[in-house]
Amino acid sequence: MELEVPAPYAADADAQPDTCSLDNYLQLPDNSMDERIAAARKKLGASTIILGHHYQRDEVIRFADYTGDSYKLSKIASETSADYLVFCGVHFMAESADVLGRDDAEGRPGQQVILPDLNAGCSMADMAEISQVEDCWDTLARAGLTEGTILPLTYMNSTAAIKAFCGERGGLVCTSSNARGAFEWAFARAEKILFLPDQHLGRNTAFAMGIPMDQMVVYDPYQINGGITPERLKAAKVILWKGHCSVHQRFLPQHVDQVRAKYPGIQVIVHPECRWEVCQKADELGSTERLIKLVTDAPEGSMFAIGTEIHLVNRLAKEFAPKGKKIITLDDTGCLCTTMYRISPQHLAWTLENLIEGRVVNHIKVRDEVKHWARVALARMLEVKA
Repeated sequence: MELEVPAPYAADADAQPDTCSLDNYLQLPDNSMDERIAAARKKLGASTIILGHHYQRDEVIRFADYTGDSYKLSKIASETSADYLVFCGVHFMAESADVLGRDDAEGRPGQQVILPDLNAGCSMADMAEISQVEDCWDTLARAGLTEGTILPLTYMNSTAAIKAFCGERGGLVCTSSNARGAFEWAFARAEKILFLPDQHLGRNTAFAMGIPMDQMVVYDPYQINGGITPERLKAAKVILWKGHCSVHQRFLPQHVDQVRAKYPGIQVIVHPECRWEVCQKADELGSTERLIKLVTDAPEGSMFAIGTEIHLVNRLAKEFAPKGKKIITLDDTGCLCTTMYRISPQHLAWTLENLIEGRVVNHIKVRDEVKHWARVALARMLEVKA
């Protein structure tokens, strides 16, 4: 049965048909792909770049021209002159790359963004559907919160439609790298913020800025009026969408206590998508880029327990072991981003070898009416300090 892809993530209908079956690739072992990927990459040359998110598996990210978190890869996507951007990440990242990429101009074709596996989505992004957000905005208006008093901000982990919603209403996109800067930007322009879809990043950012917990409320799209009275909405400074990262929410306060008891002197560093209770117990919070920097800059003999996706933690542990640094995951049961893991060496080889044959598979193309305002929101994001 043919996979039916949701509209925001649909591959371009104009892309040439695939005559090089993915099924044939998926039957082959991972290590048989290495030489084929390297050869295809060399043949494609400067026309193609591979972007790899830190949470990708090693077998894929080793071929990336650029690695980074959402913020870093978004900037690269906005600056590169390559014709094809193969994004080894998830849907919302590929969408953002298309929004920021070069459009058709002066007879030169626009950049084309490719997601090697259309099943690589993001559960957090799926927790904020555009019709739900529009209903929320109407609820806020009925409570007396007009566009002059509140601004919508969305985390990078959201669909292009949500980014466009925010851009059209004066808001912007942020990442975990520049969330505080985005909050400061918004508060310079409005009294209140609607932050979606990750309640934890919003709560941790606001609390670090000195906003008390009683001035934050959580809007639940599955309850009438979000489950919040108009009075509470008016009193709140930050309205948080009820969404979360399935990986980072798994970390619990007791994990911090357990690792400190087992390894006296260990430093606990976590991603701000973790629960507030976990972040309060940690020594440092940071985006993936910041977590890497903390480990890199630490002296020999340092020990870290890191609360983030397991592929990144294992990669850091392997890299820094020879330098005398001990790195473990905060939860030893492991926290895998299953949707990011979907992209395999077989998917990457299939994508690149089709490009060599002139076929663009899994072309991610955002609709023009959405792209404009999403680009506005993302452009504002790139102007805010990280």
